[in-house]
Amino acid sequence: MFEKVKDLLVEELSVNPEDVTLSAELVNDLGINSLELADLVLLCEEKFDIEIGDDAVHKFITVGDVVDYLNEMTK
Repeated sequence: MFEKVKDLLVEELSVNPEDVTLSAELVNDLGINSLELADLVLLCEEKFDIEIGDDAVHKFITVGDVVDYLNEMTK
């Protein structure tokens, strides 16, 4: 799952691949703004055929948070 999220970040949001780690913060480390976070959520919803609620999005601080959430939702 980490590799899939990393690919989305790198290919769709132009994040430097070397910067993407499980502990990397989306905003502080990767420079993702609120619009890009919304794009990431939409991309994940489409790719994994799930719906991500606003309450979950507010908990997406690190790449690991996103990965953990997607792992839980795609079991």
